[in-house]
Amino acid sequence: MDLKQLNAFIAIADSRSFSAAATKTGLSQPSLSRLLKQLETDMGVELVDRYHRPLHLTEAGTFFYDKISAILTEIDTVTSMTQRLSTPSSMLNIGFVPSVLYGLLPEIIAMLKQSNPDIEVNLKDISSYQQIEALKSGEIDIGFGRFPHQDPWIQQILLRYERYVVALPKAHHLAHIQEQRLIDLANNRLILYHQTHLPIATTVSSTSIKPNNNTKSRSADPSALSAPITEPLLHLFAQYGISPFMTTTVSDLQVALGLVAAGEGITLVPASLKTVRTDQISYQRLVHENVTSPIYLHTLKDFVHPSISDLLSAIYQVYEQRGITYRQQKFVSQP
Repeated sequence: MDLKQLNAFIAIADSRSFSAAATKTGLSQPSLSRLLKQLETDMGVELVDRYHRPLHLTEAGTFFYDKISAILTEIDTVTSMTQRLSTPSSMLNIGFVPSVLYGLLPEIIAMLKQSNPDIEVNLKDISSYQQIEALKSGEIDIGFGRFPHQDPWIQQILLRYERYVVALPKAHHLAHIQEQRLIDLANNRLILYHQTHLPIATTVSSTSIKPNNNTKSRSADPSALSAPITEPLLHLFAQYGISPFMTTTVSDLQVALGLVAAGEGITLVPASLKTVRTDQISYQRLVHENVTSPIYLHTLKDFVHPSISDLLSAIYQVYEQRGITYRQQKFVSQP
């Protein structure tokens, strides 16, 4: 059993076709067939049922595929990290979620370059979920995200919590109320935009509050009382036993704010976005102190880019200038 055989099997299993796998790998169909046969002979197990179109994995093949895929991913990660350790790049590749760009990230990068004029920085817009694979592949060295992650290859530190504000159309009857409550917003269409969901499921309380006697809350359905709430904005409402009357899900934050501007609903956004579309949108504070969005910094456990310590210093300098409360932290293998 060798890596060529394993990679051939994975390509065939993914493509469910020798011809498609050949195109994907650049190998001929006879070569792929020979590698698969060698693997099956070495193991004494039939992995692929060749008599169906598209090809099917046997029960043993399905089990082997599930286990060996994770192992091959780890091998790829280790290989990439080893290559980076041997030839470290001077460029610092930073991944970020869009909401962070509207906050303090531009100031942080300016501070970093001011103290390190020779540093090269490359910024990449990438979701919190995608940042994990991007770190493993070497696409980015560090990531600013909004969600915690449980991954054996990744370490993270919490930078701070940012308060949510409610974004309402300028013509909305609540648009001029400066202290908003979630219960007063529940009758509106809530626009959801997160592509990453919370890793820990939350359940709606059985004491869910209905917005008013004429509105049917979705949590009134007994089957919904135990349903996991992993969508971040719905999770915030669920903390108070509230389920919004209507929701619309869109692809990203900018689309959500566009719909708010068009009067199609409301949404909650981190406070750093309250300067966006201010001619069409009213941003108001929420009275709930725990309705916040965390900002995390992620990097690999076993390879910390040498410029990350300078980046953290720049972050904390900006926080001090802005009067933001923080607890200074370092990554485990950071010098």
